[in-house]
Amino acid sequence: MPYVSETRNYNRVNFLASSKVQSFTTLVSDVGVTAVDGKKVVKAGTVLPLNDATAKGILYNDVDVTHGPQPGALIEEGYILEARLPVAPSVEAKTALTKITFK
Repeated sequence: MPYVSETRNYNRVNFLASSKVQSFTTLVSDVGVTAVDGKKVVKAGTVLPLNDATAKGILYNDVDVTHGPQPGALIEEGYILEARLPVAPSVEAKTALTKITFK
């Protein structure tokens, strides 16, 4: 019997200031993610791994981690519209993200 699950679309705000970005695959953790309507989703634009001096990049797309850690695209270089991110990056995160320019 095939596995069947409900598909849900999420609204996403464009936070890119330019189409030129450099992203790499990363494993998105499910630790600390709160479930909403039975789904644990890490929003696009989230600073990973944490919004502090350990920041490596910004998540390109929403990632569903309901069933555990999943791969996602991490922007490590590019131009980002800071006001459109779901959570503003901390001063420490902005310092750590040396190849990302915030507009």
